[in-house]
Amino acid sequence: MPCISREPKVNQMKHTKLMLCRVAVTILLCACGLPATPPVTGTSSPSPSPSALLTSTATTTPTPPPTATSTAPETATAAPTSTATPLPTDTQTPTPMPTYVRLRGKVTIDQAVCHYGPGAPYLYKYGVYKGSNLEIIRRAEPGEYIEIQAIGGNNPCWVNPKYMEIKGDLANVQPVDPQDVRLPMSPYYAPPVRYSARRDGNTVTVFWSQLVLRAGDDSEQIPYIVEAWVCKDGQIVFIPVGTRQLAVEIEDEPGCSAPSHARLIAAEKHGYTRPVEIPWPQPGEQAAGTPPVEVTQTP
Repeated sequence: MPCISREPKVNQMKHTKLMLCRVAVTILLCACGLPATPPVTGTSSPSPSPSALLTSTATTTPTPPPTATSTAPETATAAPTSTATPLPTDTQTPTPMPTYVRLRGKVTIDQAVCHYGPGAPYLYKYGVYKGSNLEIIRRAEPGEYIEIQAIGGNNPCWVNPKYMEIKGDLANVQPVDPQDVRLPMSPYYAPPVRYSARRDGNTVTVFWSQLVLRAGDDSEQIPYIVEAWVCKDGQIVFIPVGTRQLAVEIEDEPGCSAPSHARLIAAEKHGYTRPVEIPWPQPGEQAAGTPPVEVTQTP
C-alpha cells in the first residue's frame, strides 16, 4: 500500500495562519490611523449618520420626565340645609262644637200619636201611652215637634211636646231642619206632575194635580202635605199643612231676611213620593199661577 505524504497539508495550514495574521495586522493599522471618537455624553440617542459625524457632534439635551402634579382631592360641599318655614298661624279662634244632650220625658195623656215626620199631618207610626218614660233625641228647628224613642231603643218617631212632661231644657237637644228628616219613600209612585202657586197679599194658594192610586194603596190618612218655610213675626217658621184637597192656603208675611219656600209630598200606604219644590211667590210679588189641570198618574 503506497504511503501518502502529509507534508503538503501541513504546509497548507501554515500558509492559512500566515494569511490570518496579515489580515489582523492590517485591521490594527487602519484602526490606529482613524481620529479618536469623542465619548458619548448624557442620554443615549440614536447613532448619527456618518455625514453627521463629519460636520458636527450632536448633543442631545435630556428631556426631563413629566412631573406628576398631585391634584388635591375635591372638597366635599355640604348639602344646603333646608330651613323649615313655619305654617301661617290661623289667627281665628275655632268655633267650639256645641254639646247636645238627650233628655227624658213622660207622656201625660192617655195616648199620644207618634208620627213619621215632625208634624201632625205625617203618617201615623205608633202610639205612646200615659206614664211612659221616653228619651228625647232631637228637635225640629224651625218647628215644634220632638223626636223620641224608648230609652236605649232604636225606633224613633215625632210627637208634640205638649203631651209630655220634659226634664230639662229642650234648647240643649240637637236641632234638625225638617227638610233633613228622612221619611219612608214610596217605591211605586212619582209625585204629582203639575203644581203652582199664586199670592194675594200675605196669602199664598198652592195648587197641584191629583195622585191616582191603585186599589188598596190608599194610606187612609192625609194624602197631601205642603211643607212650608214661611215668615211669621219676622222669623222663618216651619208649617206642614196637610189636606185631602188639591189646593191649600198658607199665610206668609213680609219682613224676614231669608226667602220663604215650600215643597209638596203625597202619601200612599208604602210611604211618600219624592218632594217637589213649589215656585213660591215672595212678598211683594203678585205672581199669578194657574191651577193645574188634573192628570192621571201611572203607578
